This record gives sequence, structure tokens and C-alpha cells, in this order.
Amino acid sequence: MIVLVDLLLMLIDLTFSILTAVIQTFLRPRLKCIDGELCLITGAGGALGRLFALEFAKEGARLVLWDCNATANERTAELVRELGVEAHAYTVDLSERRSIYQAADRVRAEVGDVSILVNNAGVVAGRRLLDCPDELLERTLLVNCHALFWMTKAFLPQMKAKNHGHIVTIASALGLFSTACDYCASKFGAVGFHESLTHELLAEDLDGIKTTLVCPYIVDTGMFAGCEISLIPPLQPLYTVQQSMKAILAEQQMICIPRLMYIPFLSRALDQPSTILLKCISADVAVVEINSQLYQHFKVVVSL
Repeated sequence: MIVLVDLLLMLIDLTFSILTAVIQTFLRPRLKCIDGELCLITGAGGALGRLFALEFAKEGARLVLWDCNATANERTAELVRELGVEAHAYTVDLSERRSIYQAADRVRAEVGDVSILVNNAGVVAGRRLLDCPDELLERTLLVNCHALFWMTKAFLPQMKAKNHGHIVTIASALGLFSTACDYCASKFGAVGFHESLTHELLAEDLDGIKTTLVCPYIVDTGMFAGCEISLIPPLQPLYTVQQSMKAILAEQQMICIPRLMYIPFLSRALDQPSTILLKCISADVAVVEINSQLYQHFKVVVSL
């Protein structure tokens, strides 16, 4: 009986979220101002990272740029400075945990506390599992997934102290379904990490720290050169970044680019709550916990 009552309350909450989403479809939320915020972007020397840097610069954010390629990263910093915006370039290997923590200490000492963290860096081996050297597999997982944990541990404490910040995870729609083994597995981990972090912040009532998960389809940056791509052509980098920026500034929890990519997410999200419900009931978990997990999955879906 208690379970039925709690499920009824969940459906009421879900209905409210649906109505809110419908209203927001016609009355778009006001984009927040990030003028003066300190934004750190990883992979800033690459195509997407450079475009993100320029877009954040146009919004008035001060920039900290990380990349393992010092030359490309400094070029991004130069372009940002040409816009009259402060930019600090650091050469960092995201596959090395110690390198991340040391660079984070330097940033805090030399520039200040980061309030917007954009985890954009990514690599891909692009080979079948048995044809891929262990070193390449390991690097993909370290950069695309493990580094998210280290980056967040390095910069989240200052955000929590002020209850202010924004963490952006540039994952991939390929993390919602399987194609290339190493890349998809690492991005699936990135999606899982981001969702877990969002739930953790929610549980701690840190409503001043926002999170945005970006899941674009394959972007035409050269990373997937030589791959056979069917049905949907690769996305243009500028379009991808502009759509992502709209979601970030609107504090949207998740965005899939293009919209067709919501299909695998919806399939996964709608299947997972039923599994969670069965596991929770069989394990005699508190009803409020069941409701929380179900509601959060549905709330993300209806707010897209």
C-alpha cells in the first residue's frame, strides 16, 4: 500500500515536470550571465575546445585552458586574448592524475578558484578490441573517463564551499549505444559519472552547483577520420558548440545533438527505472529511495 502511495506521488511530480517542460518549450529560460566567471576548459587546443573557449570568451568569462599540446593550446589562448579576454594556458596530461592535481594547485595559486569546469578533452584508439594495444585502451579510459573523477575532485571543493559553480561533461551520443569498443565504453563511463555526480549534488542540497551533460553525435573534427559513418552525417563543430552553449547557459541538465540522439537515451532511461524498481523492492530498500531514483530519471527525460 505504501509503495502504491509513493508511486502515486511520483506520478504527480512527473506530471508537474511534464507541464513545466511544455511551458518552457514556449517560454525559453533566460540565459545566465557568466561575465567574470573563471572557466577551465580541457582539450582547449583541439577543434571543439578552441570553439568552446571562444564562445565562453564572448560571454565575458575568464579562461584557463588545458591541453597536452602546448603549441595548439597557446594558439587558442592567443585567439581568446584577441577578443580582449584573460586567458591562461597550461600544458597538462590528463592521463596522469598527479599532473592534474599539480596543475590544479597552480591554477588556484596563480589565477583563482574555477567556477565553471568544462571537461571536453577526449581521445579514441578506433580499433577493434583484440587489435588495440593495451596502452591505447588504457589511455582512452584514463582521458575520457578517469580524468573526470580527478578533475572534479580537484575543483569541486571550492564550488561546494561557495555553493556556486557549473560542471559540464562533454560526453558523446556514442556513450548511449555501442559502436567502437574503447571510445563508447569510456563515454558510457563518462555519462554514468556525470549522472552519479548530479545525484550526489542533489542529495547534498547544493542547488547552486549546476551540471550539464552534452552528448553529441560524431563531430567532424578529424578524430573519427577513416570511420564508416552511415545514416547521419557528422556534425559541424561550430554548430555543436553553439547548441551546447545554449544548454549550458540555460542550465539545462542534458542535451543530445542532434535531437534524434534522444532516442537511445530515452530507450535507456525508460528501461532503467523498471529495473531499479524491481531491484529495490526485492532488496527491501526504502520506498523514498525508489521514488528518488525513478523520479530523477524521468525528470531529465521530460526536461529535454
